[in-house]
Amino acid sequence: MAKARIKVDKPFLVSVIILIIAGFFIFSSASLGLLAKSGSQYSSVTFSQTFLGLFLGSLAMMLFSRLDYKIWRKYAFHLLAFSILLNILVLIPHVGFEHGGARRWFVIGSLSFQPSELMKLAFVIYFAAWAAGKKDKIQTFKYGFAPLLALFAICGGLLLKQPDTDNFMMIIFSGIAIYLAAGGKWRYVLGLAAIGAIGLVGLALTRPYVMQRITTFVHPENNAQGSSYQIQQSLIAIGSGGFTGRGFGQSIQKFNFLPEPIGDSIFAVEAEEFGFVGAVTLILLFVFFSTRGLKIASRVTDPFGRLLVVGIVIMIVAQAFVNIGAMLGVLPLSGITLPFVSHGGTSLFITLLEVGIILSISKTQKAK
Repeated sequence: MAKARIKVDKPFLVSVIILIIAGFFIFSSASLGLLAKSGSQYSSVTFSQTFLGLFLGSLAMMLFSRLDYKIWRKYAFHLLAFSILLNILVLIPHVGFEHGGARRWFVIGSLSFQPSELMKLAFVIYFAAWAAGKKDKIQTFKYGFAPLLALFAICGGLLLKQPDTDNFMMIIFSGIAIYLAAGGKWRYVLGLAAIGAIGLVGLALTRPYVMQRITTFVHPENNAQGSSYQIQQSLIAIGSGGFTGRGFGQSIQKFNFLPEPIGDSIFAVEAEEFGFVGAVTLILLFVFFSTRGLKIASRVTDPFGRLLVVGIVIMIVAQAFVNIGAMLGVLPLSGITLPFVSHGGTSLFITLLEVGIILSISKTQKAK
């Protein structure tokens, strides 16, 4: 008798497909603002998003959903070492591409690659493998929390040098989630939070852009034509969408007013065109994505698989809600993009690859 084929988690897959389709249409509309300003740049951006991000990312998702996820544990250290090497190389002048004071990309022809995106995935895989192997020892400082701090220090040292505070923040969120899911102690996490608050003060005092973001968050009404311009224009776009929105492609703010309409401001464009209904629907899609993903994790018996799903889901969803929260003015502006939606070929490719890993792990979950 033939062995029954084990299938991926269908509700989770459906939520991903809806996010991909919604993201494509939202990006297509938001990119019209770029077309009006720069036709040549529009061609490069759309090619990167559709070919590197959507097309190759979808292929990667299908491929890795069929691949045995345990292979990631075998090569966890190698992947982390490779990502560290790339993030060192990107800092070298004339090797890494610099834009807006940040050196974060490798550029080959019309395509760009951001190695910090690979580092996020490599970190999650490596620490999930580490935590799964330590079992009860994860509760100790020496074998549980100290290695996490060491990884934070390595990743933070490289990402803050670029500077890429946003992706480092996602690494912290996912690392803490994996640590707690593995049985780590809350008191260490709370201690780290206290140290992090002190570190944030230090960053604010040494990095003007961090201080500017905090000041803008506390007093968004100040300097409306300067540091508060983006949040002011974002709130105007969201408010003008009303209950049902202006309609697909009808955003006004994306053309002349809203900074980065295809980047971190894309949620404001979506809310202007699809209104309160569209904004809430997109948020609920991410909520379902997270709850279904964590449900998969709860049903997986293999510790590595369970922790890997937790790390990936928290990393993607935390990024989504940090972006949305910033556009709504309830969190400081971060500059981080909206997964599945914002421009960023590397980000979309890695996100879909990560989804493929979750789908592969979902095949091993216990029956309902």
